[in-house]
Amino acid sequence: MMAAFLFPGQGAQRPGMLHQLPRHEVVENTLAEVTSALGDHITKFDTSEALQSTVATQLSLLAAGVATARYLQAQGIDPTVVLGMSVGAFAAAVTAGVISLHDAVLLVKERAELMQGLFPKDYGMAAIVGLSESQVQQITETVYTDKAPVFVTNINAAKQIVTAGARAGLSQLIERAEAMGAQRAELLNVSVPSHCRLLEPVASALRERLQAVSLSRPNCTYISNVQARATYTAKGVQSDLANNIAHGVRWSDATEVAVELGCDLFLEMQPGHALTDLIHQAHPGSEAMAITDAMMSRILRMTTKASGQS
Repeated sequence: MMAAFLFPGQGAQRPGMLHQLPRHEVVENTLAEVTSALGDHITKFDTSEALQSTVATQLSLLAAGVATARYLQAQGIDPTVVLGMSVGAFAAAVTAGVISLHDAVLLVKERAELMQGLFPKDYGMAAIVGLSESQVQQITETVYTDKAPVFVTNINAAKQIVTAGARAGLSQLIERAEAMGAQRAELLNVSVPSHCRLLEPVASALRERLQAVSLSRPNCTYISNVQARATYTAKGVQSDLANNIAHGVRWSDATEVAVELGCDLFLEMQPGHALTDLIHQAHPGSEAMAITDAMMSRILRMTTKASGQS
């Protein structure tokens, strides 16, 4: 089987997420590596109180994603393709061997600090389910003002659209979406307006910072957030890591590319499960699982059987 590793982004976090990772030497070593780069124990960052911070949340997601991927690889399961949602792209890049975990930790920390500093309050993101991209775009154009800007950002599925901007504008957008017949319209557990032009200062800083970071050619296929295309060069991954924060994520298109490349097993790294649900909806013929201890035996049986048949 050809496996795609999926790395969730902000919104997937939950209290205790780092303490719920598989008990394995490679996981412990990964957390120690993150702690060394930070100069602080990463396992302090996954409390309910700490996760109110964008910085703690993004660093915890990076650590969990890389640790889970390394755990799978220690079991003999390697990815053919890696895809990361938003900050998950950094974990995907580490897993693909493009960037060291040490450098990724420092970049994610700076990224999150800049995001939090730009928009400490009154901004966020909202999900609209049941309306098309064009319908949600129409609503944003109606409610947008300079004082309360809103934008269409992530296209997770044909009728699962994420928006970002000022909470005042998002509140109006949610009301209009519900009036248009949205199945669900709600604020997400994200305190910054990611993936829109409001975050261009962060992208600019990351572009400059990445110039000084040593990057290698990916050892597997990396699918970008911004273009939803397979990327095979260090420069392509570098561009995606820098720019995705100020651009929308074409997640639905990205998973379509993975299927076209032959992936028939999608494994979502801890602590996520929403990306698995999206695969089930869009590609019912593919196997998709969120990684838990309980799922590992099934995954190992599937991959072992597939290897025996090849």
